[in-house]
Amino acid sequence: MTDRPTGWLLSEREVVRLLSLTPKRMAQLRRLGLLKPEGEGYRFREVVGVRVAGELLAGGATVRQIRRALEDLRRLVPESDAPLAALRLKLDGQRILVESEGVSFDPRTGQTVLSLDIGDLEQQARASLIRGMVRPLVPPSLSADIWFARAAQLDQDPQQWEAAVSAYEQVVAIDPACAAGWNNLGLLHHRMGHYDKAGECYRAALAADPASYQAAYNLGSLTEDLGDLPGAIGWYRRALEMAPDYADAHFNLAGVLAKAGRPREAAIHWRRYLELDQGSPWAHLARVNLGEAEDTDE
Repeated sequence: MTDRPTGWLLSEREVVRLLSLTPKRMAQLRRLGLLKPEGEGYRFREVVGVRVAGELLAGGATVRQIRRALEDLRRLVPESDAPLAALRLKLDGQRILVESEGVSFDPRTGQTVLSLDIGDLEQQARASLIRGMVRPLVPPSLSADIWFARAAQLDQDPQQWEAAVSAYEQVVAIDPACAAGWNNLGLLHHRMGHYDKAGECYRAALAADPASYQAAYNLGSLTEDLGDLPGAIGWYRRALEMAPDYADAHFNLAGVLAKAGRPREAAIHWRRYLELDQGSPWAHLARVNLGEAEDTDE
């Protein structure tokens, strides 16, 4: 396994597919600066921000309202690079309000907004009596997002990996179709040496999203760690079938092919890696390995 830093990044195409964005919605989000220039990836919190803005637009908010709210939110949480993901928002007529611990307030003024919806309260009370339970205050999908954000913070610290595992387990329990949750849970088990569990999670990620090239790549890394070079080659190739320009997969596939005594094939992927990454320390290592592969092939 090549110990390279990994991050949860999605391409614009994946974000569009994940959130089912129409061309009109994409144009609105681009005007808000929430869709990036082509080729740039999206971190989890940025995806959440795009989703929140999309839901506000679908609920009737205008681009101008959301832009103004974004400006207000950046003043409220200047430390956040994704303010739409940092706070819970709702559309109230012509205003976008922030909700915190059951209280709504206007982000422009900070003034608390009192809202008494007696009809809705009575309806919820009846539902609770009939079902014998209290309705959750947070919708399941949002609850999964909250757990994911917590897990993503915890998994940066090896001392918190057990807590991060528990948080990702909450994510996939709430939303079993969350491929990113399964993938990241697998990464943690992988790092902790729980190889069987890691493999189960990576496969669950692929079952949830057959186009998850990160999960295929991680299965390649896992099988490589287990000494199964043919298996690793197969998984890295599968990752590249899904994402032909995935540089990490070219790098690791080249390394495994070299280990397997196939320098000519390894050289192909070292060269492709260098086309995708020319300036990092990994590029220097790729050049050295390419030279060795070409010497061996002569």
